[in-house]
Amino acid sequence: MRLPLVMSIIALLLGILIDIYIYRSIPKTKRALPRRIYCISAILTLGLLIVVFMLPKRDTDTELRPVMWLLYTWTSIYISKYIYGLFLAISSIPRLYGHKRWPVYKYVGLPAAIICFGTMWWGVLYGRYDIAVSEITVNSKRLPASFDGIKIAQFSDAHVGTWGQDTTFVTNLVNKINALNPDIIVFTGDIVNRKTDEILPFVNILKRLKAPLGVYSVMGNHDYGDYTDWPDEQAHAADTRQLRAIQTGMGWNLLCNTHKFIYSAQGDNIAMIGVENWGEPPFKQYGDLKKAYPNANKIGDNNFKILLSHNPMHWHNEVREYTDIDLTLSGHTHAMQVLIGGIGTGFTPSSWRYPEWGGLYTHKGADGAIRNLYVNIGCGEVAIPARIGASPEITLITLHSK
Repeated sequence: MRLPLVMSIIALLLGILIDIYIYRSIPKTKRALPRRIYCISAILTLGLLIVVFMLPKRDTDTELRPVMWLLYTWTSIYISKYIYGLFLAISSIPRLYGHKRWPVYKYVGLPAAIICFGTMWWGVLYGRYDIAVSEITVNSKRLPASFDGIKIAQFSDAHVGTWGQDTTFVTNLVNKINALNPDIIVFTGDIVNRKTDEILPFVNILKRLKAPLGVYSVMGNHDYGDYTDWPDEQAHAADTRQLRAIQTGMGWNLLCNTHKFIYSAQGDNIAMIGVENWGEPPFKQYGDLKKAYPNANKIGDNNFKILLSHNPMHWHNEVREYTDIDLTLSGHTHAMQVLIGGIGTGFTPSSWRYPEWGGLYTHKGADGAIRNLYVNIGCGEVAIPARIGASPEITLITLHSK
């Protein structure tokens, strides 16, 4: 039995249990109208989950957005019910001793449930559109003086398929990046959700991204078509090739386990390295840093190096201790699209999974040099069409030579 089926069954059973509990708490009246209304609404709402379960999700011709919206609607309703049910249970404690129920469920539980529901839909109606710019500075004595003050704009995890044919958000994103006047623009993976044709409505918009020293990109775990059941491996490979061709056709330098040198007017250079997705189970392993830049493993060519690697666990496991790469730029985590507080300092469920989930991280290597990592929390959505506190992020990184 596949994990999604098990989770769907558990969610359905929990939903039925909370509905029975709330239904039994509704006072009986002569016409029993409130109970009838709740019963009908509960059946219809639970039906959403059944529809989600029945819809195909991995076929190449399947549209993923209806599943996302139905599942999110169900989740927003039932999380609110669970909150109300918790306070209802607390309110019922005096009944164990023959006393009346406390009114906590009315004056705390019901408002809390309403606030939760409203917050989740605020993330849909406002949070997912509220683009934020994070400005940081990275200092390194290895950076040539001719590159002092260079600005890099990073964006990540666009997941344009979530927007369907609506180009409004991506247009605003591109305009905001260009308005920063960066010297370099980098994209750190996951341009689509499942397949290449999702990007087609956005190609002419993304093509407008311009920077004097170039636009650079890498592939993320969603960019390989591994979340779709293809008729054969040839179709799968063709889809990946098409996505690579589209990115290069937009004028982006797609770095697939390779590197390019960026030169200043004075002839100095820095190395821009890009690896394909460095996956952990269940994600496939495509990244190969040794192939991308053989001298990264502390052989020492003394170049200032920037690594684009979608998954920050690559830096955590293989880069910070075993290479002399100065700055790694990653994405992937999304801060799970839920964040209370600031990037890197607040609370997000993503912190349970990733030790570096958002913001700037530093590590002092055995040689005394500092290895930097910046994790961008992304600008798009996947699985849930909302961002609650985790605003779509553009990072503006200024490099200085000490």
